[in-house]
Amino acid sequence: MLDLLKRPPALRRDVLASFVVFLVALPLCVGVAIASGVPAELGLITGIVGGLVVGCLPGSSLQVSGPAAGLTVLVYGAVQEYGVGALGAIVLVSGLLQLTLGALGFGRWFRAISVAVVQGMLAGIGLVLVLGQVYAMADLPAPADGLHKIGALPGLAGTILSGGTPLTAFLIGGGTVAVLALWPKLPAKVRVVPGPLAAVALATGVVLLFDLPIAKVEVHGLLASVQPPGLEDLGQLGSVAAIGTVLAFTLIASAESLFSAAAVDRMHDGPRTDYNKELMAQGVGNTVCGVLGALPMTAVIVRSAANVQAGARTSLSRVLHGAWLLLFAALLPSAIGVIPVAALAGVLVHAGCKLVPVKEMVPLWREHRGEAVVLVITTGAVVVTNLFEGVLLGLLLAVVKTAWETSHIQVEVTALTGGRLVVAVTGNATFLRLPRIMEQLEILPQDRPIELDLSGLRHLDHACRIALESWALRHNNAETEPVRLLPPVAASGSTARPGEKGDSATGVPR
Repeated sequence: MLDLLKRPPALRRDVLASFVVFLVALPLCVGVAIASGVPAELGLITGIVGGLVVGCLPGSSLQVSGPAAGLTVLVYGAVQEYGVGALGAIVLVSGLLQLTLGALGFGRWFRAISVAVVQGMLAGIGLVLVLGQVYAMADLPAPADGLHKIGALPGLAGTILSGGTPLTAFLIGGGTVAVLALWPKLPAKVRVVPGPLAAVALATGVVLLFDLPIAKVEVHGLLASVQPPGLEDLGQLGSVAAIGTVLAFTLIASAESLFSAAAVDRMHDGPRTDYNKELMAQGVGNTVCGVLGALPMTAVIVRSAANVQAGARTSLSRVLHGAWLLLFAALLPSAIGVIPVAALAGVLVHAGCKLVPVKEMVPLWREHRGEAVVLVITTGAVVVTNLFEGVLLGLLLAVVKTAWETSHIQVEVTALTGGRLVVAVTGNATFLRLPRIMEQLEILPQDRPIELDLSGLRHLDHACRIALESWALRHNNAETEPVRLLPPVAASGSTARPGEKGDSATGVPR
């Protein structure tokens, strides 16, 4: 801090950046809380903790933490299933798990998660967010799951077109989305004000000016909203479903934070992120949020990008943004109560649309078709099932795709003098390629001597070894010319070295 005071330009940049981040974070904190089914103040508490607590910890110096739209769907489901009280217990345990993972050095391993799975996860979250908040834009309750939300869209359109409060609210929400979409195209002088703040302020002004009868955010007070989890809330975490929810919170919040850190590192030339320390910082933040009964936090790319683009140089900017949130929530809580819910829903609809990588899909399909398939399937699974199951399916597909791509196999048949055939198998012989290997072996003539050369294999798994042994036995028992394995398959399942004796169990001559 003393060093900053000696450098007024750096201090000035950080203070100005903190105001920009505060103005971006304010509507998002409130909007994410409303969409998650909890009081608006809980979103502000998480934003405050993200600034004042996580902002002071080592890890990433410029990325900003707070409640994230990416966790909205998961949080809403947890609140509906276990109640607001248990939310604090879930966040608390998730934070402790993040701390443990960071202390054990697992932070860097989150970077190994397939980018297609992460993009599919975010796209699925974005679609579910849009499908849910489009109902909130009309002041109407949303159906419980993704399929019902999609199926009820025609009825929603009919209700809106019939007029009344739903139409009024939807026009306010739609206007908010339009302002956000057009804001980047306006002159730079106008864009000094962050888009989300301008859109919500304009919508609020219209509602107050014309006294429109639409729903507004309910305010209960910051301290009144703090509800630490009790023993009963912690006791609810003993079920398999609750454990799955905790793991989903931990893994998704960690992955989103660390991927955000990687993205932020590409935006500036300052110190790079220490992933293990950043994971521990997120764990501390979520532990504190859990104790306060608030929303879970992640590092948020929207706020982080605003921080870097506003000229921040040190972590002071993100700490001060938390201080401004605290002052606003403490001194001006009634200002939140005039914000229309439809406007906040519009902000989240816009945020959800930005999570869907529409522009990247065509080049991704051209260059990496398998990655595009994983992305689309993960997205659909998140929408149709839930976030945890969708991500698990995406990870499974990514592993299978990688295994398929790395198990390249080449089978070459060469005819030598005397009618002898040499079949050379090279690459990685795994069960995924076994059908192709066996098809090419079984069409070979049975009345000619065959040498099966496996010396070019880099890997031979158990399934392929057993299949090759069985094929050799069948070929020999048919009283045809014997099959020679060069080198013979060792009993361990790996290829034997040239010159080693064969395994008599294969029925192949030594």
